[in-house]
Amino acid sequence: MPEATFMGVPRSKIPWYPRINYEKCNLCEGYPTPKCIEFCAHFVFDIVEENGKRKLIVKNPEACPVFCVGCQQACPIPGAITFPDKEEINRLIQKLRQEQQQK
Repeated sequence: MPEATFMGVPRSKIPWYPRINYEKCNLCEGYPTPKCIEFCAHFVFDIVEENGKRKLIVKNPEACPVFCVGCQQACPIPGAITFPDKEEINRLIQKLRQEQQQK
């Protein structure tokens, strides 16, 4: 199976995926399912058991569509899910595209 790309750049070289602030994330306490998992159709997240506690993880970071922030917007806790700076990622993509064109 060929490697997934975004704008001609291998997806594996683009560090765009959600970051979880574990000091803020409470797995959407009071809801049956965390809102990020409920929102994301790409199966980016999972819940694991760690030291007897349930914990949200980014299980499939490369499945996250580049520049999507829907899970962050769906999250009821501001700052529990964050993403890298979009302009910084865009510059990286442009740089990687230029490097590929020079090959």
